[in-house]
Amino acid sequence: MSPQDLCFATIEQLSDLFRSKTVSPVEYIQAQLDRISATEDKLNSFITITGEQALAEAKIAETDIIEERYKGPLHGISMGLKDLYYVKGIRNTSGIKVHDQFVPDYDSTVAARLKSAGAILTGKLNLAPLAMSGTGKNEFYGSAKNPWDIRMIPGGSSSGSGTAAASGQCTVTMGSDTGGSIRIPASFCGIVGHKPTYGLVSRYGVTPLAFSLDHCGPMVRTVTDAALVMNAISGFDPQDPSSTRGNPPDCLVNLKKGIESYTVGVANEFWDVPLDTEVKESVLKAIDLMADLGATIKNVSWPDIYESVSFGHLISISEASNIHAKMARTSGDPLIDDVLYKYPRIQAGLFMSAADYLLAQQWRLRYTKNSRKVFDQADVIVGPTLQMAAFPIGSREIKVGTKVDKVENFVPTYTRPCDQNGFPAVTIPCGFTKTGLPIGLQIAGKPHQDDIVLRAAFAYEQASGWTTRRPEF
Repeated sequence: MSPQDLCFATIEQLSDLFRSKTVSPVEYIQAQLDRISATEDKLNSFITITGEQALAEAKIAETDIIEERYKGPLHGISMGLKDLYYVKGIRNTSGIKVHDQFVPDYDSTVAARLKSAGAILTGKLNLAPLAMSGTGKNEFYGSAKNPWDIRMIPGGSSSGSGTAAASGQCTVTMGSDTGGSIRIPASFCGIVGHKPTYGLVSRYGVTPLAFSLDHCGPMVRTVTDAALVMNAISGFDPQDPSSTRGNPPDCLVNLKKGIESYTVGVANEFWDVPLDTEVKESVLKAIDLMADLGATIKNVSWPDIYESVSFGHLISISEASNIHAKMARTSGDPLIDDVLYKYPRIQAGLFMSAADYLLAQQWRLRYTKNSRKVFDQADVIVGPTLQMAAFPIGSREIKVGTKVDKVENFVPTYTRPCDQNGFPAVTIPCGFTKTGLPIGLQIAGKPHQDDIVLRAAFAYEQASGWTTRRPEF
């Protein structure tokens, strides 16, 4: 297997190569670091690269595997963490220069669990400052570029996680999702992005944006890889008050059993907003393919889906201002003032009253209860991840269908609803535009049925073959 093939291999393939001693973790990690070196000047996926440490850990992994101290399928596998995940001894910038020298003295729970499973950190990944942009723009560290076309946005806020996974710089990347920040870049970059059920994955040691909306999840190239990572990172954490008690779903055990028994819901409201023609065609073809795989397709109504976008924005800005604005107001550092000035969401949140916030949360409670009724009609609900494919970097307005609007008014339309109700949702490639840009299909399910969502995604992935494509980069 060539070095480039190693960089695009799945976790299962790599694990088999390591255990058979066909390839060593050292050889593989070196291939990953060489890939980063060859592509990073164009992609800008990383804020910090940990090459020497990664090679040292690869040597330990090689010895452990040879001496039968195998930790499981993630042993020796490279991971990149969005630069919100604390890792002891490595700076954590949260995408802003004022945190450039902040070095945590403990690991986030996700980082600790991945390390325990044997994964090897190759670096901390680029993101929108404070995770506050669906485009991934970062004026402090430079913006990441989409590997399918470097003139196009990669999506955000987990921009570097999307570009690193799509380009073969990392096998496993982790993102965070408050309004769609895992699924947006995963869709734009043509990979698999899984936003878990709220509370299923600990957020301890992860820089927050909005405490009642933040989710942590994997961004990888295949559904099986997502399931393997989910099994490693899921489960109760006493250090996270929002963490869910009880046994997490096993995302692997039934992954390959097909969807013949599934009812796949398609919300009528998906088609009520402007939608790119190529995106709609690809999504409809994907739904037809799921029917060919034996699923029953059922039209459903999700009446409050778009109101959740507006209320979600109100909750997000209120919580974000609570977390970040005190720092921005009291510090004399001009970079912090710059963040407050350039990110009016924080400033706007300062003017939101407690009554407005409570009203939004009361609406959210009703919306979540109503969502459960909608999802009771189907095993999963399937539709577009985004209204469009990636568009040029720097765009402030774009045209979708016949409508021209601000970028931020288009990007989270389909993603924010599952942040509001906390239901699991995965995006998976379902086609490409005529210009070669990826199109995403979103599959959402009931709370704590992440395994069912991933099973549907796996069935579609295997039948469609879209996740086998690589960017020519």
